[in-house]
Amino acid sequence: MKIFKRILLFAALTFPLLLVFLFSLMVYSGNSFGRGMVPESDLPAGEVLQIEGSLYGVENNRFRRSESGLYEMFVEGSPIERGVYAGKLSRDLIIRQEDIFVGMINRMVPNSFYRFFLQNFIYMFNRSIHRHIPEEFLLEIYGVSKQMEGVNENLGSPYLRILNYHAAHDIGHMLENMNLVGCTAFSVKEGMSLNGDLITARNFDFYIGDRFAEEKIISFVNPQSGIPFMKVTWGGMMGVVSGMNIEGLSIVINAAESGVPSTTATPVSLVSREVLQYAHDIESAYRIIASRNLFVNQIFFISSASDGRSAIIEKTTDTTEIYYPEGDFAALTNHFIGKLKGSEKKPETQSVKYSKGRLERVKELILEKEVLDEKIMVEILRDTRGLGGKPVEPGSEYAINQYLAHHSIVFNNTKRIVYVSTSPWQFGEFVAYELDNVFSQFPGMEKDRELTTETLTIEKDPFMESDEFKKVKRSRDEGTFKADDIRFRKDGLNF
Repeated sequence: MKIFKRILLFAALTFPLLLVFLFSLMVYSGNSFGRGMVPESDLPAGEVLQIEGSLYGVENNRFRRSESGLYEMFVEGSPIERGVYAGKLSRDLIIRQEDIFVGMINRMVPNSFYRFFLQNFIYMFNRSIHRHIPEEFLLEIYGVSKQMEGVNENLGSPYLRILNYHAAHDIGHMLENMNLVGCTAFSVKEGMSLNGDLITARNFDFYIGDRFAEEKIISFVNPQSGIPFMKVTWGGMMGVVSGMNIEGLSIVINAAESGVPSTTATPVSLVSREVLQYAHDIESAYRIIASRNLFVNQIFFISSASDGRSAIIEKTTDTTEIYYPEGDFAALTNHFIGKLKGSEKKPETQSVKYSKGRLERVKELILEKEVLDEKIMVEILRDTRGLGGKPVEPGSEYAINQYLAHHSIVFNNTKRIVYVSTSPWQFGEFVAYELDNVFSQFPGMEKDRELTTETLTIEKDPFMESDEFKKVKRSRDEGTFKADDIRFRKDGLNF
């Protein structure tokens, strides 16, 4: 009995559940799951060609690596076309991300019996996930998976692997007690914003090792149906964690404390993708979010140029509530602050305490300023101190900046400009993309040129010259700090 309980506890609480989705159906499905979803004769043709320098293309779709180190991709067309072209253009990055996942699973779960148990557990839990995802996104994911045939065949169906990667974000948020997430977001408008613009900022602290964040893709999507949009993503990820459409509606997602889910549902990244592609304003975003069931508790932060304000949409597995913050700024971290305040299953966990402390620090920094612009908002995203400006250990969850952001981003919703961080973490330059400009020149581009607006670049953080930063960076680069060990979030970095 003790052994059985230990196995169940391991399955419910261990970090590898975040990544083990890629093993789903390995035992039962073989390589046939999803085969024939679209006849081979109906799949888009065309091979990727090098056009010039780092610029590659297939049909009207493009892919390049910018001087900033960020990858940039443009895809358009029907769902299957978008999926196939995205898969073709970013195939090498998808393979490398999968290799990172597999390597981490093998390190975190070296015992073959536990891996076998987890594989079967996830199969039983997640066998009907496709029933909760719009067909459009299933087709797009299938198109991506077609480019993975012949790769890691021992892991099972490529379609199923890519499909289940989209739920990894939810499982990671479910395991808040494992210190995987610590996202921060805020916005300002009117009297607190330069020129009265609506400006939104966020740190996406979703940590599964430094290598995971090395190859970020800035993806620009022109769908056959819906609104063109951009998102910050990684190889094979069709969902959205941070993005803005050309109408100036942005969405970011923050976790709230959750328990272990009892049933499968729609991955949150695909809910936010649906919002970005089809919502023109906050009300339409709310309707989409309310119509979907989720694995876990989640907070959607919506900023809309057409509404001129932001809204916080809080969602549990059975309730959806919308909250409009008063005044000219809004801020959130990883706990409910609206009508669902205090409704978390365990509202006083350490992760919630961290979240509350970080939220107070955000508010403190915002209120220190009379007026904020994009540069000041970046300064807040980079802040490494605790409440009252007191020093905290590097990596502390009380800090807004925890030395682990996958990406950091600022949206000027009013002007449709996006500022994206470059490595390391959020300390490097923030390069600016003007959406109207990118969508007008990227499709079919024949010259390898930069898409960012250089005059809007926000310079790297002078803090990179500090002793603290150098010690942290050196410990990561030299391997004296184990970058794949998530426990540092609790104890700080040792050097």
